[in-house]
Order: sequence, then structure tokens, then C-alpha cells
Amino acid sequence: MADHDVVIIGAGFSGLYQLHALRERGFDTVVFEAGPEVGGTWYWNRYPGARCDIESVEYSYSFDPELQQEWNWSERYAAQPEILSYIRHVADRHDLRRDIRFDTRITALDFDGNADEWTVVTDTGERVTARFVIAATGCLSVPAKPQFDGLADFTGEVYWTWDWPFEKVDLRGKRVAVIGTGSSGLQTITAIAPEVGHLTVFQRTPPYAVPAHNGPIEQALAEIKQHYPEYREISRNSIGGAQCADLELPFFADLEPAAATTYLDRRWDHGGLCFQQSFYDLIQDPQANELAAEYVRARIKEKVKDPALAEKLTPRSYPLAAKRMCVDTGYYEVYNQDNVTLVDLHEEPFARITPRGIRTGDTEREFDVIVLATGFDAMTGALNAIDIRNGEQSLAGKWADGPRTYLGLMSAGFPNLFTITGPQSPSVLSNMLTSIEYHVEWISDLLVHMRTQGHSRVESDPAAEQNWVDIVADTADLTLFPQAASWYMGANIPGKRRVFLPFVGGVGVYKQIGDGVAVAGYHGFELT
Repeated sequence: MADHDVVIIGAGFSGLYQLHALRERGFDTVVFEAGPEVGGTWYWNRYPGARCDIESVEYSYSFDPELQQEWNWSERYAAQPEILSYIRHVADRHDLRRDIRFDTRITALDFDGNADEWTVVTDTGERVTARFVIAATGCLSVPAKPQFDGLADFTGEVYWTWDWPFEKVDLRGKRVAVIGTGSSGLQTITAIAPEVGHLTVFQRTPPYAVPAHNGPIEQALAEIKQHYPEYREISRNSIGGAQCADLELPFFADLEPAAATTYLDRRWDHGGLCFQQSFYDLIQDPQANELAAEYVRARIKEKVKDPALAEKLTPRSYPLAAKRMCVDTGYYEVYNQDNVTLVDLHEEPFARITPRGIRTGDTEREFDVIVLATGFDAMTGALNAIDIRNGEQSLAGKWADGPRTYLGLMSAGFPNLFTITGPQSPSVLSNMLTSIEYHVEWISDLLVHMRTQGHSRVESDPAAEQNWVDIVADTADLTLFPQAASWYMGANIPGKRRVFLPFVGGVGVYKQIGDGVAVAGYHGFELT
């Protein structure tokens, strides 16, 4: 008999809710967490300026109505300390820590087909058995670690955004370099620019960044609390799992030029990622996309005083939103400061890190501190870091040419193993909390169904999986997403097969599909 009904890997947002949901349904469940505390990505990513790019009222749990009414977010876009405080509060409120094993990393999973159970192996060599394993490992939890020639020789301080020290890092008056201009780099740059002696940003590809218009939300929060259930329901059936100002999106082709600009103005003034929903077909229609991209480029020129510098900060090599857009709190304005320099790595190719600094082209610049904001091995990194096997077959081997799942929930050949917001689900293209809650509840309902029917094993049907893999690829090909070398495509990881990883059809469509699969007796899954 297995030691537990369910083992959950990870104590972030998804792992905590999955633990709560299964405990409420009477399952013996234990969570293994590599860190010493709950929080997942919000525990590890504590770099300066770390902040969510989804609004606080949406980036929160909906399963506890009283919590929704009692918790008061201070800002429209919560910063990392506040989000971590919220997660800790939820863990305490529902007494979740007693079923969490901290400081324990899972290194291997091995399925026993005769017993229909998994053997879970920890980094200390401990072996635990469970009927089911649920990977709540996060989509952006394994950092990309590019090799920089000479990094070990640098005599100054080196910090990675994904492993920022707990104690405050004093950057006052120091010469600081930041490598990377994705969300982590952008947020770090904006936060530290006022205090450093001189900041040099090394940019390979400029991002599209839209303003957050962040600020207190006391009044808006009070209004939402009056109808939170209806608000959440609308979000669950939306494209991105979160609401924008206009619920009905226009098609670009139906708009006159002046009307199209009006929609862009409205989205820009509203702020945040809703800008990419200015038109329903913005990520499909090249003309619509270019209009929106040119709109952002013009806004960058308004913000940056030096025209030559503004041009270097202007993205032109990929469609808008084909890479993750950034939500900024004054990023472009940073470059108007006398103590900030931009190095365009297309003009000055990166050569190496030296004992005293960084050499690009023929120029060596000296630094006291180097900050590396190099992103993550998105969506598949955490799963591939675990040696997951069913006999001779390994999950990493099966996924060598890209992930293969059914609905982003299971992979054929690996029974009783679930992934929350796994590859080929809406995942990182959505409000993660909306997608997390849907997956947690869907998995929980399936396990209850299996218990009621006396089933001990579930796995996805290979034909259903192949059909879903084709759907994910075909729908992505209808968009402009594949035209960018993005982490959505795994392009930031050397040797990783470039395959579009999330499902582009939207949260609402995905929910209809998932609900239909469940109503049809879990069509595409084999229950025995």
C-alpha cells in the first residue's frame, strides 16, 4: 500500500491550493518543497523591483470568499514582498504547513505499473510511494544559466535576479552592470537606477513595455469586493483569465484608422498587458500588429529625450506581444538620467567578463557589481530537471523534440502523473491564478471520480494526446507568436527544440474544452 494517496511537488500558488483542495476531499496528501518556505517563484524572485504584471485583484485566490473580502491589496500591481506575505497568510489560514516537507528537492519519480503507484525520490535518498503525483513545479521556476566567459574571474560582486540575497544589497554609489532586459531585468533596472553611482545596461533585444499606471487601489478594490463572484466568473471565461476595460474586443479589419488609434489610446491609458488586447486579432493580423507596435515605438520616443538612444530602445525585429510584453513603472525614463548608459550588443558584441568588468567589442568597462537577469527555462525546465521514468521510458526523452501532453495535464505513458498549468495549456499566456485554480479543481474532481468508481489508474490516450499536440501547434501557427525567438518557443535555452509551448486559444476556450472532456466521462483519458 502506498505511503500517501498524493504527492505534490512544489509549495507555490498551485501546490498550496492543490493541497487544500485534496485535503478537503479526504485525500492523504503531502507536499515536497525545495525551499525553506512557501511561495514558489515569489519566494525565490526577490530582486529589487520584483512585481507581478497581473493586477492584484486578479492575481489572487478565489476559492476562499472570506479571504477575498478580508485581504486588502495596497497597490494595483503588487510587489514581491506583498505577494509573499499573502501566500504565507493563506498557508497559515488553512494550516497547510503541517503537510509540507520543506528543504526537500525531488530528484526522481519512478512508476510501478504492477502496483499503479509512483516512487518519489528526494535529494537525501529518501523514497516515498504515492498513488498519484501532481507536479506543481511552476512555469518560471528553473533559471536559465548562460555561460559567460570569464565570470569566475570577476573580482566584484555578482548577483542573479533569481537568487537575490535575503539581506539588503547596498548598491549606493557603485558601478553596476545589468545583463538582460526581460521583465526581471527591466524591473531591476528601474528600481536600482536612482541609487547606484552608474548603471550600464547591456541589451541584446529591446522589449515592448507598456505603463502599469500603478498606484493605490483602495476605492477600486472596495467596488470589486461587492461583486467578486461575478467578477471572477467573467475572468474565467475571458481570453487571458483576467479582465480588461472593454469586454467586447473589436476586430482590427472592422475599424477605421482613427477608431483603431482610439482603442490603442484607451489601452495605453488603462495600462498593463491589456494593451495587447486592443484588437481581437492583434496577434494574428500583421497589419494590426504593426499599427500597435508603431504606436508603442512612438510612445518610447516621447519618453526618451535622446533620439538616438530612443531608437536603440525601440523594438523592431519581432511582432508586438510575440515575446512577453513588459509592464513598466518608469523604465524608459531611467535612460534620461545622467548615470545610466545603454550598450547595444548588436553594435558592440559581447566578448567576455574580465576581472575588472565586461568587454564588448573593443571596449572594456569596469564595474563593482554585475547583475544577471537572464530569465528561465520556461514551462518544461522544472519537469525535465526531475528524472521521471516509467520503466525504460523517461519523460525528458519523450519530450526531447518538444513537450507532448493532453490538455497540458498529462503525458501518455506516464500514468497518475499530473502537471498543473503544464506545457500546452494556456499557462503563461494567461493570468496564472485563473489557470491554476481551474487545473487544481479539474484534477481534484477527476480523483474524486476515480475513487467513487474504484479506479486506481489514469493516463492520457496517445491518440488524444497527438490530436492535442497538433491543435496546439496548428493554432500557434495561425498567429504571429512563432515569429519571435522567445522563451515561449524555448529559444533562450541553447539546444532546446523550438516549439511553441502554451495553448493560444485562450482561457475561456480551454475551459470549455476541459469541461467537455470531463462531462464526456473524461474523454481522451483511460481510467482503469
